[in-house]
Amino acid sequence: MKSPRKHQFAKRFRREMSPPEVRLWARLRSRAEGNLVFRRQHPIGPYVLDFYCSVAKLAIEVDGAHHTLDDHQIRDIKRDQWLADQGIHTYRIPSVQVMTDANEMADGVYRLAIERVTKP
Repeated sequence: MKSPRKHQFAKRFRREMSPPEVRLWARLRSRAEGNLVFRRQHPIGPYVLDFYCSVAKLAIEVDGAHHTLDDHQIRDIKRDQWLADQGIHTYRIPSVQVMTDANEMADGVYRLAIERVTKP
């Protein structure tokens, strides 16, 4: 059983976005049209996704430098596989790319979501 303090930290951590996530979120929100709605900090199964488009079954993860560490890479692979088993595609974007050109990254996410919705 989780301690109350640890549980409070987990809840707070899920609500707070990193600066790259904030930049990408502002752009994803502004591009949402029709049924392509993006949610932030979306819980699914045992995970909380950075962003999620349910109609496209697309998870978007903004990865900081810590995602390059071996133990984190293993967790990411397991997470991505679990999501794939649920029919959800995971698109990972390095945070440095979001900070370099958030508009381009958001456009790419939006194009991928449209592609996933329109392909047979």
